[in-house]
Amino acid sequence: MKKLALTCMLALAVCGMVFAGGKKDTGAADSRPTIRLITDATGIDDKSFNAAAWRGILEFYGETWENQASRGKLYDVVTCQTQDMYIPTLKQAADEGYDLILTTGFTFADALSEVADLYPDQKFMIVDVDWVNKPNVLEYVYSEEQGSYLVGVAAALMAKEDGISNPKFGFIGGVPGRTITKFEIGYIQGIKSVYPNAQIIDYYANDWGKPELAKAQAKNWYDSGVYTIFSAAGGTGNGTIAQAKEYRSQGKNVWAIGVDSDQYEEGVYTAGKSAVLTSMVKKVENSVILGLNAVANDSFKAGAFTLTITENCVGYADTNAELKPAVKAKLEAAAKDIKSGKIQVIGTYKEAQAKGIAPAGLGAIDD
Repeated sequence: MKKLALTCMLALAVCGMVFAGGKKDTGAADSRPTIRLITDATGIDDKSFNAAAWRGILEFYGETWENQASRGKLYDVVTCQTQDMYIPTLKQAADEGYDLILTTGFTFADALSEVADLYPDQKFMIVDVDWVNKPNVLEYVYSEEQGSYLVGVAAALMAKEDGISNPKFGFIGGVPGRTITKFEIGYIQGIKSVYPNAQIIDYYANDWGKPELAKAQAKNWYDSGVYTIFSAAGGTGNGTIAQAKEYRSQGKNVWAIGVDSDQYEEGVYTAGKSAVLTSMVKKVENSVILGLNAVANDSFKAGAFTLTITENCVGYADTNAELKPAVKAKLEAAAKDIKSGKIQVIGTYKEAQAKGIAPAGLGAIDD
């Protein structure tokens, strides 16, 4: 029976439940596990990180974005508008008895750590975190630096194809932390494998849901001669794409690079043309499917696991036809070299500085 304590009712009111009712009777014929996804304020419409997690849920149940027949029965989602609602929302889900509760992003780590102790028999999963260390929490992190290296190579090779002798590149992050640092440092290494002396600048918005900040920064940078901007900033990064669309529609040779999901469609400004050159694809959906399969097969095992390019969980998108064949061929060669270990991609700012790869003064942090 559901517990309808006042605090939980308030949690649902603030967090914005997006389904009718809680966990429902799925009938004796359906033995598949149930899951509730809990996201930050950007929700599953962020067209990036949370959207990828939701896509994994849909794929597991054999449904699509257009057909979510089992929503509210086998799976659902809660979007928390404020971080103070994380704990009561996690408790609410645990009280309702979902087979798996999934959270996305490191901002949930502290709340999940507290709630996991209160519900030792509840299975939890979190992505982008490997330090919760609870006996009932499955944690997946990714080698984002590997995929980011590839999109850095793509940006630099395109600049070379365009005959730009001294291109500048930008990186926009959301909230600084070691996960986003891996994106930035990998990107820098990829660029510098082509242009060893390339100028790279960065900016952190300290928010996942303010595209206007990224758009303003992108405009300033594009106006100052920046060729490509890679944003790892959740919904904030959509502002970079918006500005790139605006400028490419005016004939300006600038590019945006998407993140987490293939954001080609977000960059379309006319038929067959997108301002998103490529995207660093982090296949959160694959890890969600892994977690649900573990519950379904009764093989759920707590602990932290790293997913890499070898497991096809990070990479790049080649949707854009303007990503030239010669560039794609070199990207595939670089991907093979990462898999074989010939190319070792660094994931921390400290090590990148020690090896003279990353400049001092970046907003990246390793904590």
